Amino acid sequence: MTAPLLALKVDVDTLRGTLEGVPRLVDLFRRRQTDATFLFSLGPDHTGWAIRRVFRRGFLGKVKRTSVLEHYGLKTLLYGTLLPGPDIGRRAGEVMRSVRDAGFETGIHCWDHVLWQDHAADADWKWTIGEMRKAVERYTEIFGVAAAVHGAAGWQMNRHALWLTGELGFAWCSDSRGTHPFLPVVDGKTIACPQLPTTLPTLDELIGVDGIMPGNVANHLLEMTQTAPDAGHVFTLHAELEGLKFLPVLDGLLAGWRKQGYRLGALRALAGEMTLDALPRHTIMEGTIPGRSGALLMQGPLSSS
Repeated sequence: MTAPLLALKVDVDTLRGTLEGVPRLVDLFRRRQTDATFLFSLGPDHTGWAIRRVFRRGFLGKVKRTSVLEHYGLKTLLYGTLLPGPDIGRRAGEVMRSVRDAGFETGIHCWDHVLWQDHAADADWKWTIGEMRKAVERYTEIFGVAAAVHGAAGWQMNRHALWLTGELGFAWCSDSRGTHPFLPVVDGKTIACPQLPTTLPTLDELIGVDGIMPGNVANHLLEMTQTAPDAGHVFTLHAELEGLKFLPVLDGLLAGWRKQGYRLGALRALAGEMTLDALPRHTIMEGTIPGRSGALLMQGPLSSS
């Protein structure tokens, strides 16, 4: 019997995460002999704009729980406000290519992380295709090939963006939260680009809630993965968190998951085990996740389409 797969997806949101967190994660994954998928923010770092979320329900609580200043650094939190937002792709293209050269899967997270996270859900076709094309073109400029995988910033998508995942040539995507791989159904029609949803909570959704702290969060997650689902898991981590202060937590998780019998790998490993025509069709919906503010793209009910 084949061991269950737990796919590791790294969201890279900021210039600091790219320059500092990504190399540390690459080193850890190589030592642990595991593959992972790195999804890059490719345009300007406007992290400071996130202060506009201050009135969003749950945002201040998350800021307090996860020590945003400590993880992101003051300079990053000023980008787009008191400091100009640096172009991540221009500044860190060499680091991105080094990830590919080390054998890891790379793909697109977004063009402008804060802009996408705050506006994509309600954006029109023109805005959506503009943002996605900028990311696709910059990725091709950096890597010399088109990206095969897309994973939206903040799990924020709209109907136009979902259709574009197929039209822009992505082979698989991880834009949603859910329980197992599926083909999304939008406006009654099936999109041929499969979704590999994040199935587990992230560290920043757990820490500071119900007595969960950095010292015990790994044990909490490992309790959740003791029984493996048939479709395996997708765990999303962040270069700014697990790549920096929470690197020891991630190291413990990798060891724990191996002990539980999981194979650890990239999204491409999960995609390689799928038969496209056999995937279930699910509608998509908006929903909330404990520990995270705002609505996210969610795997909805089975569709008859």
